[in-house]
Amino acid sequence: MRLSPTDIAVRRTWTVELRPQPGGPMLACSQCPPQPHPVAAISARSVALAHLSRHAHENAVPDHLRTCQCQARGCHWHPRHRGCAGSVLLVLTGDRSGRRWRLADACAACAAATEQASVVPNILITAPPAACCARINGPRRPYTPGPQEQVRVREMLTYLAAALPRFSSPTARLLAVQCALRADAGGRVRLPAGLLRSMRLAGYAAPWHELTHAGWLSCLSPTARRTYGGVVAQLLDAAVLDQAPPRRARARAAHWALHPIPLAATREAPPAVQLTTLTLAVHTPGQSGSVEVDLLTRLCGLSLGQVEELLDRLVRARLLDCWQRFAEAGELRWHLPPEPPPDA
Repeated sequence: MRLSPTDIAVRRTWTVELRPQPGGPMLACSQCPPQPHPVAAISARSVALAHLSRHAHENAVPDHLRTCQCQARGCHWHPRHRGCAGSVLLVLTGDRSGRRWRLADACAACAAATEQASVVPNILITAPPAACCARINGPRRPYTPGPQEQVRVREMLTYLAAALPRFSSPTARLLAVQCALRADAGGRVRLPAGLLRSMRLAGYAAPWHELTHAGWLSCLSPTARRTYGGVVAQLLDAAVLDQAPPRRARARAAHWALHPIPLAATREAPPAVQLTTLTLAVHTPGQSGSVEVDLLTRLCGLSLGQVEELLDRLVRARLLDCWQRFAEAGELRWHLPPEPPPDA
């Protein structure tokens, strides 16, 4: 990790603020002239995040030139800790009112110590690579999900924790993951009826209304209430449109999110249980995993007491062998049940 010197040659810090006005909130950026027109209140959050994403696109630099920006400011963005450490990440921070947002480069240690902060995944900032025109003839090989799907789902959960309101329900968060990963280049997504039935969302319009009122998407078809038709929606979050992996790769990650083996809840499980198991699965590289307590509660949109109750429920369902919270480190750790022998 490269620390920031006193005089930074490359500054990668952008701040936007939504200022209330009689005609609607105005978007004020630290590096742009004032906006001549107000933005819609229902999509103000998406407009702010898209504006920050555009700055990150236009000011992209090689990784070896990126530095921890808060170090140059005396680490006033977070409480004191042992010092900068880890890789340089792109961190999105918002205040509790949801009016002020900051996107900046910060090291992993400073990002973990900053309140209301989420790491922005590279799939939302890096431009997609050019597609290869050559195609190898021959039969298709069966595809087995690997760590790349786990990483993509983890990054998407991290981004949605910042993009969606904190009071978003687990059902809305699970639906947002599927919509974001299955959307095309124009932000349009179609979820077929079979997929909605597998998610226990057929004929259930509440999560669609929740995401619509949050200004994250708009339904283009009135089939959210029907049990036999799919739903077509348009994503209003412009930052999601700049995902780097191709659509097929993101669809694989979306399919893995429905069945995050080996830590997958049953289809009959409540949405809170499914979201918790998915969050644990993306942080389980093998037979055990760990995650910061604050990050886990933020990704699940639940309190610590609710998360601990769900973990006990997963132990009783034999999805987890055990779990433990380390208060000093602010971390939760868990172990999966031992795998049965091959002849069992």
